[in-house]
Amino acid sequence: MIWKYILATFFTFSATLLSAQTGESDLQNRIDERNNQIRQLEEEIRQYNLEINNTSSQAKSLVNTIKTLDLTKKKIGADINLTQKKITNTESNISQLNREIGLTEDHINVNKDAVISALRNSAVLGDMSLIDIILSNKNLSDIWGEIDNINQIQSVIREKSKELTVLKTGMEEKQTVLGKQKRDLLNLKQDLSGKKLAVEYTTKEQGQLLSQTKNKEQTYKELVKTKEEQKLQFEREIYEYESQLHYLIDRNSYPLPQNGILSWPLENIFVTQKFGKTIGAEKLYASGTHNGVDFRASIGTKVKASLYGTVVGTGNTDIYPGCYSFGKWVMIRHDSGLSTIYAHLSVISVSSGQRLDTDDLVGFSGNTGYSTGPHLHISLYATQGVRIEKYVNSRGCKEATMPLADIRAYLDPLAYYPKL
Repeated sequence: MIWKYILATFFTFSATLLSAQTGESDLQNRIDERNNQIRQLEEEIRQYNLEINNTSSQAKSLVNTIKTLDLTKKKIGADINLTQKKITNTESNISQLNREIGLTEDHINVNKDAVISALRNSAVLGDMSLIDIILSNKNLSDIWGEIDNINQIQSVIREKSKELTVLKTGMEEKQTVLGKQKRDLLNLKQDLSGKKLAVEYTTKEQGQLLSQTKNKEQTYKELVKTKEEQKLQFEREIYEYESQLHYLIDRNSYPLPQNGILSWPLENIFVTQKFGKTIGAEKLYASGTHNGVDFRASIGTKVKASLYGTVVGTGNTDIYPGCYSFGKWVMIRHDSGLSTIYAHLSVISVSSGQRLDTDDLVGFSGNTGYSTGPHLHISLYATQGVRIEKYVNSRGCKEATMPLADIRAYLDPLAYYPKL
């Protein structure tokens, strides 16, 4: 009888499901345990960030700088540990989803078998007319039983067909979640690789600082003073050069200032230096003013794309001795007619030609270039007015490749980011 077959099949499936659920429970317990560890690590990182910010806000000294670098290494180490926990959890979630998908496939196959068997029995009974059933030498109760079987089989077909539809929908939803989990895993592994490089960068910077200063406070102060003077000299030089550029810029080629066009490049926003100065009720880049916006960001902080677009260049001006410019930089050309540059990075995580979505990883913040402390610098341009080229006219940056722009191409980034 079909009913015995169906019951036996479902009993076997239920036993398999119970065994699988026991395994799922163990896996879920491990996931929950790691989630608790993740929360603890996040709190540890938050405390490190507070310490780093407090130390950085104190008077500039060699002792505080070394302390900040030590705290930064510990913070990035905790970041690495956190990312590894997240990777393990994501892999467990993927494993759990694969099991659930496997069980759902088994359940679908059981229902298919039940429907096929029901259809076969329905076809056999359907070939017999009522007269054939009456003449089959069966008693009256058997005859009514056969007729009832036909109705029950048709009911099974209807119910199992409904279940198959529900199971298929559930399967598609699980596969969508699985795809997202796999993308998250790739992003986490990319983050992990970048953070490990950020630790190496921090260690190298600390070594260079101790080597340059011979661990002497006065030497450190002289070094900082020299760096600030060279920074100002470069800013004057680049302003004079860019004032002579006259690129054709169509005012309609990029959007008018509006808060929210760009997305914040960091998780936590604290502006340390704003753009330009107000001239005629408009914020403009002028001689002696800042050509972008600076954000507080300890070394190894994740930097994200402010808007979808294409990476049109990356570079490192530090490979040219005496070039106190962007350090490690990335430039993204956005589809809207805007372009952004992300400067003073410790790690670059993208390459030229790469297509990025908003909030995709660009790199990790640092202290490269003309920087007297870890931070992220963002400049925003009208795309028509900026070029990536060799700075052949520079004294310190001769032959260095970097973005150069008509001064009219510089825009106030805070007018395009969300309101503070």
